[in-house]
Amino acid sequence: MKSTGIVRKVDELGRIVLPMELRKNLDINIKDSLEIYVDGNSVILKKYFPACIFCGEAEDVLSFKGKNICKNCLKQISNQID
Repeated sequence: MKSTGIVRKVDELGRIVLPMELRKNLDINIKDSLEIYVDGNSVILKKYFPACIFCGEAEDVLSFKGKNICKNCLKQISNQID
């Protein structure tokens, strides 16, 4: 893990501010979702990308009835039905 040298305090509501330079470098924009992971006593933030419920792919994902499915799996399912 690489240190940024940035230190922030947690406010009364449990929030921290990610510095603008860090957000720009990591392409984190307003309203983007972040996943929160715990590794031992470390907290890891990762930009969230919705993934296919079947294969876990995060590219070309469509939402159907609240579930995410990639175009490749959709094509495979379609071929099974035909």
